[in-house]
Amino acid sequence: MSQSFDEITAQLKRRHRRSARLKYMSMGALILAAAFLLVFIGDMLIKGLPAFQQAQIQVEVHYSEQASQIPPAAVSEDVRPLVSRGYLRLIPGRMRENPELLGTTRMEWVLADSSVDQYLKGTEDALRASEARVVERLVEAGRAELRFNTTFFTNGDSKMAELAGIASAAVGTVLTLIVTMLVCFPVGVMTAVYLEEFAPDNRLTQLIEININNLAAVPSILFGLLGLAIYINFFGVPRSSPLVGGLTLALMTLPVIIITTRSALRSVPDGIRQAAFGVGCSRWQVVRDHVLPLSLPGILTGSIIGMAQAMGETAPLIIVGMVAFIPDVGGSFTDAATVMPAQIFTWAGEPDRAFVEKTAGGILVLLAVLISLNATAVWLRKKFERRW
Repeated sequence: MSQSFDEITAQLKRRHRRSARLKYMSMGALILAAAFLLVFIGDMLIKGLPAFQQAQIQVEVHYSEQASQIPPAAVSEDVRPLVSRGYLRLIPGRMRENPELLGTTRMEWVLADSSVDQYLKGTEDALRASEARVVERLVEAGRAELRFNTTFFTNGDSKMAELAGIASAAVGTVLTLIVTMLVCFPVGVMTAVYLEEFAPDNRLTQLIEININNLAAVPSILFGLLGLAIYINFFGVPRSSPLVGGLTLALMTLPVIIITTRSALRSVPDGIRQAAFGVGCSRWQVVRDHVLPLSLPGILTGSIIGMAQAMGETAPLIIVGMVAFIPDVGGSFTDAATVMPAQIFTWAGEPDRAFVEKTAGGILVLLAVLISLNATAVWLRKKFERRW
């Protein structure tokens, strides 16, 4: 039954209205996602930027015999509650390293307690009235101010918020990622090359491909359980070490690298292979001298993205014990260590108000690194990308 011109026109109008609704809904979803992202980043900036400043006060430090035995005696009683206990604990060691300090009194800028830091930032008033008056006098005299927080980048973890930093977590993260890359990059690339270029198309290889694709969607905490069972309980790898953390993350990252490498290999035109075969190259020579060099940008891009994903993981590393309290910077793959996501997780559970800004500051540093890694991957893809 033929339709009239008016009926066809009405149908077209309905289709156009549906298309317009879909377009506006898609734009609305995009705007909503961008709004959530802006709110998140704005909230992190508001909470995290104060972490990059730390209160310091100028006080008289008395290097006496009494101070070598009782460190709080090094400062006068009125400013004693305002000075960080961590700084006072260092005084006996300084006197042992520099005997000429004994018997002297010096005006020094010292690290203030976290309560003073929060008071000067206007986020919390946990000081007593008498202590607040002393702080105000110091501010008026120019002897109390906020300075760049170098301890945040040079210190390890601490139970005192003013001394807590990300140095040990950053080193632990780097060591863990080194182990991850050394294991998963060569194994993942070679596996992908075999499956894509050499393996016959049979049920066994099809089963392997299905399982690799499924492993890419497995919750990360299951890889932590696998690492705990295999590496720690069976092989005896030291718990909480970058070695066990890197091996565990390698299990999680392998499927990502295999899948992205296979995709990069497929992007190389068959004409390249056929031309190489035509001049007498073996299959291995074709892969080594032609296919792999041309697919390398895609392989590197996928590997960097996989490493960035591994860097942001917390759940599998918690299972293998990388949430330990690490005040000192480790230098070995078998020493106890923590990573930045786990450090942020630990700070988020601290009751001290000053750790809130430490948590947000750590998130900002982690986001900056992750964005840099992803930007590097995009740059590599754009720079070395070839259009066939």
